[in-house]
This record gives sequence, C-alpha cells and structure tokens, in this order.
Amino acid sequence: MKLYLALILILPLLGGVVNALFGRKLPRRLAETLACGVVWGAFGFSLLTLAAYRGPVKVEIASWLAAFDFQAPITLYLDPLSLVMVLMITFVCGLIHVYAVGYMADDPCYARFFALLNLFVFAMLVLVLAENLPLLYLGWEGVGFCSYALIGFWYREEKNATAGRKAFIVTRIGDTAFGIAIVWMFQLFHTVSLTELNGMGFLMPAGVITGLGLLLLIGAMGKSAQLPLTVWLPDAMAGPTPVSAQIHAATMVTAGVYLLARMFPLIGISTTVQAAIALTGGLTAFYAATCALAQRDLKRVLAYSTISQIGFMMLGVGCGAITAATFHLLVHAFFKALLFLGAGCVITALHHEQDIFRMGGLRTSLPRTYWPFLAGALCLAGIPLTGGFFSKDAILLAAWEKGGALYGGLYLLGLLTALLTSIYTFRMVYLVFGGEHISEPLPAKTPPPFMGGGMGEGTQPTLTHQGGGRSVLPAVMEVTLIPLALLGLFGGILNLPEYLTKGWLGEFLMTAGAKVSHGEEIVLQGIAALVALAGLAVAHYRYGVHRAERLAAAEAEPAGVTAFLLNGWYLDGLYRFLFIRPYETISRFLWTRIDEGVIDDSLDRLADGIARTGERCGNWTTGRVSLYITSFAAGLALILGWLAWGVW
Repeated sequence: MKLYLALILILPLLGGVVNALFGRKLPRRLAETLACGVVWGAFGFSLLTLAAYRGPVKVEIASWLAAFDFQAPITLYLDPLSLVMVLMITFVCGLIHVYAVGYMADDPCYARFFALLNLFVFAMLVLVLAENLPLLYLGWEGVGFCSYALIGFWYREEKNATAGRKAFIVTRIGDTAFGIAIVWMFQLFHTVSLTELNGMGFLMPAGVITGLGLLLLIGAMGKSAQLPLTVWLPDAMAGPTPVSAQIHAATMVTAGVYLLARMFPLIGISTTVQAAIALTGGLTAFYAATCALAQRDLKRVLAYSTISQIGFMMLGVGCGAITAATFHLLVHAFFKALLFLGAGCVITALHHEQDIFRMGGLRTSLPRTYWPFLAGALCLAGIPLTGGFFSKDAILLAAWEKGGALYGGLYLLGLLTALLTSIYTFRMVYLVFGGEHISEPLPAKTPPPFMGGGMGEGTQPTLTHQGGGRSVLPAVMEVTLIPLALLGLFGGILNLPEYLTKGWLGEFLMTAGAKVSHGEEIVLQGIAALVALAGLAVAHYRYGVHRAERLAAAEAEPAGVTAFLLNGWYLDGLYRFLFIRPYETISRFLWTRIDEGVIDDSLDRLADGIARTGERCGNWTTGRVSLYITSFAAGLALILGWLAWGVW
C-alpha cells in the first residue's frame, strides 16, 4: 500500500518536473506522452490501491516539519473518502490530459503547459491524501499556484494575466482564514493530525468549534468560489479550455467541499456551522444559476454552473449528508468535464467564437460533439434517470429530511435553483446546437500578436472546413467525450436510492443514508423530476420555438434584469466600491501627500540645505596656501585659547 500511494504522488510530480526542466528539448510527442502517461499511471496504481484496500490506513513516507512538540511528517491517510477522490482525480484528469494533446496541438509552450497540468494533479492528490493539516495546506496552496499559472497561461494578453492575478488574490482571503484555523487548532489540541483532530471536538466549548468551523468555511468559500468569494471563477475562463475543465471538474473547486467533508466530524458538532455551510451553499447555488441565465459566453455559462453545483454540494455538507455531497461531487466531475471539453470542441470548430447567440445548427455539423454534450446537459439539468438527477436529488432529500424553517426554505430554494439550472442548460443547448445549419464558418477572430511566451484564445489553430461547414477536429478531442458521457449518464449506479438497492457509495463511505420512507422519497424524486422537465419545456418554448425572436432581442444592448444578471449582480462593482476604491484613495493620499509631500519633500529640502552649505563652504576654497596656513593657525589659536580659558 505504501508503494502504491507513493507512486500515485510521485508519477505526476515526476512528469511535471521533467517537462519543466527538459520538455522544450524533448520531442513534442514524447513530452505529451510523458505528461499523459504519468497521470494514467497514477490512475492504474489507484485501481491497485482500491483492490488492496481493506480499511483506513496511515502511511508515513518521510519526516518533514518537527520542532519541540510540533510534528508534521509526510504522512498519507487512505480512507474511503480520499480513495474515491483519488480515483476520480486521476481518471478525469487523465482524460483531460489526452484531450489537451489535441487542443494545444499548435501551441509552442506545450512543455510549460503540461508541466503545470501535471503539477496541478500532484498538488490535488497531496491535498486529498494528506493526514495532517500542514501537508494538506501545502497541496491547498499548490493548486492555488498552479491555477494562477494556468489561468494566466497566455499571459501576453493583459486580460489573461489579470484573470490569473484575480484568482490568486481572491483565494488568498480564504487561504488566510484556513491558515489561522490551522494555527488555532494546534494551539488548542496540540496536534495537526486530521484523524486525531476529528476525534477531539468534545474537548472544546461549542463556541470554539463554531469559530474554527467558520474559519474553515471561509477557506472553502475562497477555493470553491462560494459567496461572497465567487468573483474569480467566471474570469478564470481566460485559461485554455482543458484548464477550465480541470479546475471546475476534478481539482481546485472541489477542494473546499473536500475540506469541509474531511473536517466534518470536528466542525459538524456545531449546529451553527452546519447552518452556515448549508446557507452559503443554498444561496450560492441560486445566485450562480440566475447569473447563468443571462450569460452569452459559452464558457461563462458553464463557469456559473460550476459555482451553482458546488453550492449544492455545500448544501449537502451543511445538511450532514456527506455521502450525498460526495456523490454529487463525483458525478459532477464527469458531466462538467464533459461539458467543458465539449465546449472546447465547439469553440475550436467555430474559430474560437464563444458567443452562444452567434452559434446554431451544430447538431448536424458536429454530431460527435453534440451527442456527448447533450448527455452532459441532461445530467446537469437533472433529467430523470441520469447520474445528475440521482446525485442532486440526494442533496435535496437531505435538506427535506433536516426539516425546520431554515432547511425547509433551503429545500425550496434548491428546487427553484434546479428549475433555473434546467432552463439555462437547455437554453445553451438550443442556442449552440439547435436552429438552422451554419453553411459558412464564422469569421476568425483577429489573433493578438504572437510573442513566444503566450497567446490568446484567438490564436489557437484555425481548422479547415469540409462539406457544409463541418469542422475537422483532432479525433482525440472528441473521443475523450464518450467515457465521460457514459459515466455522467450512468453515474447514478454509484449510489442508487435505497428503495431500488443498497447504495454502494454510502456503504463504502460508511455513512448513514436518508431516514425518510421509500414512499416519501419517491414523491420527492417525482417533484424534482417534474421541476427538471418543466425547465426543459420553458427552454424549448423560449429558445426552440421562438428562437428567432430571442436572437433578434439579443442584438439590443442588455438592460434591466438582463444586465444585472449578465454582470453577476454587479458583485465585482460592489467590491470595487467597498474595497478597491477606498484602497486606491488611501494609496493615492499616502503617495501624493505623505510620500511625495512629506517624505520626499523633507528629504529634498535637507539635500538642498546640505548642497547650499557645501557651496558656501566651497567659496572659501581659493587655492592660496598662505591663506590656508593662516586659517589653520587662527583655528589652532582659538582652540588653545578655549582650553586655556577652561583651565583658568
């Protein structure tokens, strides 16, 4: 087991280091094969770990941090939660790596890209396998750094570099809170071991546990883009599409959910923390779903969708339904990776056009993209019998079971969010793939100047078209969609309702399922099914039957509610008003009045005074030796006279 776990971590790290150091000197195909091979190798060892798994195990790899009573070795912890996360990460990221070979085919910076992608996988695996908080925090910051580097991968364009910086800065807010929680926990419990901490919550007053839980929640808010720290994720679309898929599906945004699920035995003691987590998730899910309704950029629709779906997972954790939250996390990884990779196919085929109102008819010109994308859309919308239906319903069921005014209200809000999700999902499908066939390719966007170190979305390869505008996409891009589509559609098998069979995931995670009756569960599932189908009907009527009217209306400048939702409830503007503008005002005052007006001015005056004194002293310099000797004698006489006066 120790060898398997070590290799799961070492392989992606080795691939990243080799490509970073020598990738540009290796043949391109060899560098790509190495990057993909190490991730699939890690997946292979994950399967061997699953086969050999007999129960939770701690494996110490090496010593690391040690000072007095502080001990934080490199120790890995394998339990059902970390094992299913490792399997999901390595498999989904393996497919994303293979897809990236085709997507990045003409990018000259392939070595840097695949090195960062491998390191991203390594950091996430460290995060989920860590047995102590400092090691987990190392992986936590590792995914933050890799996301910053990959979101701003084409950094020569200012908007891409800005998006990377924005992600880095916003997530630092949550990371700071998480860091404070780690120090506080060590001070309270004198240990940083996760397994020990989770069994020591009864030692502390409820108020202390509440404080720790809220700090961890803030950390999760930043990493998983939950309210109020959601603003970085929509702009993260500036990176290459495989990066978006990896961030949104298998790695970074799931880290916050994993952290809360991992620490739930400790922080779940506090009902206040549970309520805060559930409220954060429910409100974020609704907020992001409303924003997705108005987005025009294909990738931003999916970005807000991710924020919303992570909100559902947070709601599940807040309800104490760790199995339901993990179930949705796994299924979401499959269908959201599928949707992002499918969006990458569409964007590439249309010469990097991302406005869904300028698309249409692609169901016939891109059939091998359309059918898998439709499967992902069915899962996202929660259409009955798909994996997304069962996983989302499990969370709603948990909220219903929790009961009370708060959780009952969150259940209703979750149903409303599910309706909005179905509407914006099929709005996207109808606008992108429905309507008339595009007989001529859209004009290519003008690419920014190519400058060796990076390039913009518009500088990817322009593909040729054949008969009727059909794009020739690299086969590897479309083939990788198929397994994700199958896993998304049939992912419900992982944890079917108890009235059908005993859920495998619940048994494996050793957590209790819902305690409602089978009849009540069936009724609730029927309600969720009707809600999803109602959303499909609304989208069909608005964007299928009346597609032409919607396209015409889209030509007008957005205003009112549309503009409000399109701009994400103006959350960026609110932050600019509350934080950025005051900071700029204070900075400008300190710069012009304090730095320039006081510090620089006083130093300048001092320098001028010394200069003038030097000039006056310099006037005494005549070059006549007799004058110098006379001055020296006069000075000596004065000194002797002063000494004589003192003696007298």
